[in-house]
Amino acid sequence: MIGSASPRNLAFAAALAVAALVGLAGPAQAGAADILREGLFGLHPATPDRGPSLPIARYVSQEGDTFVLDRSQPRPLLKFDDSPEVWALRPQLAPRGDVLYLNDLGEPVLRATRLGGLTLFTEERPGGSAAALAGGGPPLRLPQMGPQQLLERLAQASARASHAARRLIPFDADASPASFSLMADAATIAAEAVVRLARRPDAKTALGRFNKVRLVEGRRASADLQQGVMQITIAPAEGLAGRPSSDRIISAANAH
Repeated sequence: MIGSASPRNLAFAAALAVAALVGLAGPAQAGAADILREGLFGLHPATPDRGPSLPIARYVSQEGDTFVLDRSQPRPLLKFDDSPEVWALRPQLAPRGDVLYLNDLGEPVLRATRLGGLTLFTEERPGGSAAALAGGGPPLRLPQMGPQQLLERLAQASARASHAARRLIPFDADASPASFSLMADAATIAAEAVVRLARRPDAKTALGRFNKVRLVEGRRASADLQQGVMQITIAPAEGLAGRPSSDRIISAANAH
């Protein structure tokens, strides 16, 4: 269902009846260490006796998790191969010249050392897992989308969330043309949060706190639960950093 349109803004509502839809850490050769260090920090220009710096690179953790780290943009971005979510990270200096890459809850996702080491932190490995450079990777960008594609993404997100929760969770969005792409991505991330919540032991309690997801534009990215509605606020000017992560949405669901 599409709401009334104005020249500057389109209101979208997707209240969907979806019941039917319903490296290994070890000694490394000096050359490999140099390439990893340059990939993380871009310390040196490319020369005949050095590998080129890799602002966009693929890594593999000790447990086999593969991900792309894209440092070619103002905010570093990370994406695991087996997940649709792109994580917008905030670098922060740490002791000994290390760099921590934090998520939007201020939690560490990566730790990089000046010597070329990289550690990945996950729910399964909160203490960290060593990661090794595996080569170049694709840039992480938002695809351009129109209103029809946004509606389709809202429908897909609602269907996926409803399937995970085993009940209808409609998604609606109030979007302008400038926010179509980010709004679609935010819907995908919200559905990912619902899927992750559904895997938890307290899934019934957490998911029972809301029965709808609403996406709106604002000045800052946020996730807030109010009167049974999970409201996702996006800031289009900030690109992929302008929408909350699935971790932040899960935190909002658990805050009540």
